[in-house]
Amino acid sequence: MEQLLESETAEINDGNSSQVWRNPVAWLREQKLSRGYWIFFTAALFFDFGFAVYAFLFNLYLLDLHFNERAMGLIGGAMTLGSVVGTLPAGFVARKTGLRPLLLVCFIAVPVLCSLRAIEMWGPVQIALAFFAGLAMCLWGVCFLPAIARLTTEKNRTSAFSLIFSASIGTATLGGVVCGYLPQWLKMAGFTMQPAEVKRLILLVACGIAATGIFAVLRMELPPVERSAEDETPSPVKISEQHAAALQKGRRRWGIHPFLLRFLPSMALWTAVVASFTPFANVYLSRELHLPLSRIGLVFSMAQIVQFAMGLLTPVLFRVLGLIKGIVVMQLMTAVAVGCLAGIRNAQLAVLVYLLFSAVQWMSAPGLYNLLMSKVPDEERSTAAGMTMFCNAVMGSTATAGAGILFTRFGYPPVLVGIAGLAIVAAGLFRWLVGSLPSATSE
Repeated sequence: MEQLLESETAEINDGNSSQVWRNPVAWLREQKLSRGYWIFFTAALFFDFGFAVYAFLFNLYLLDLHFNERAMGLIGGAMTLGSVVGTLPAGFVARKTGLRPLLLVCFIAVPVLCSLRAIEMWGPVQIALAFFAGLAMCLWGVCFLPAIARLTTEKNRTSAFSLIFSASIGTATLGGVVCGYLPQWLKMAGFTMQPAEVKRLILLVACGIAATGIFAVLRMELPPVERSAEDETPSPVKISEQHAAALQKGRRRWGIHPFLLRFLPSMALWTAVVASFTPFANVYLSRELHLPLSRIGLVFSMAQIVQFAMGLLTPVLFRVLGLIKGIVVMQLMTAVAVGCLAGIRNAQLAVLVYLLFSAVQWMSAPGLYNLLMSKVPDEERSTAAGMTMFCNAVMGSTATAGAGILFTRFGYPPVLVGIAGLAIVAAGLFRWLVGSLPSATSE
């Protein structure tokens, strides 16, 4: 889900960035965003800030408590697996009960479960809590896009997405700075606490901040789903036409679009590349480069800023290079960056290379999802997106758990070399499977 949102962000930023920077106040007034949208925006702001802090700090907290990468990988994989298991049932429940009840459950269950994860540190319990936290967290992914769509109009929906995604990046940036320097601020204020205790306090406060968003959800009223008169009282002729169309496309419904047979394997392998290192990036900065928490916080914040800036440039890149070539170039640059990280021991140079990795691996996502949506017919896009996210989540869960085991056994340099090689294979597989399509040559 996170990659799909990033894809949307890149397209949105391309069309609106210049107008926003000229006169942001006038731009906001022109959008005529509803009161309901701003209430949801407030809820999302608290939720995103709280869990941006939590995601940044949690593995470093586990590191202070002597958890190794193997345990971190199993815990992270369990959370992703929980999200996989919960997504389809959550979508079914959302259609039956509406979005608001699921949002209320999400804003209660996720902070509670994540608070327990910061308190109960027995390994098997951590894995179980991570799985259930993933189950609860998927409710946010299921409700997020439909809620914004219901609270906006066709005229201001693009701007609404742009605003909320930009705010999400901003909160993540602020979260990194706060996490990095809060221990020093507490020490200056006279509080003497162990590093693990400080991190536990921050994690619990982050859960509380995220839970605060429930007050906005309680005030939020979602408009009903709009139905046309034809949908509510279909004529016999229309029913007959729909039935004929369903019969005509019956075979396709039980099959899979030919493009997906080529796209899904290459996308799954690329997901394995990203999921093998990204969850361990902060641990790498701490364990291998010996950076203090304040520096890691700054690096995390800088990575968010770099990704935001690259989001503005991504459409330009794909217009210059073409969609297929642009994706392959970004994947190969990712391989180069990861390979360089395996051999660099200078902390400053390694940070610069890590920022390059953050930018180029992120920039490939908009192109991949734009390609998917452009090659699949409109009536099959939801199914294609669902299959892609499902495959990504399964592959990501497996890759994270496996990488954690390998990092523990062999250390970072050899495993990073292996990830770089896997990225080259993923780029080659994508070029061979997808780039060889006749229609792809014009992209």
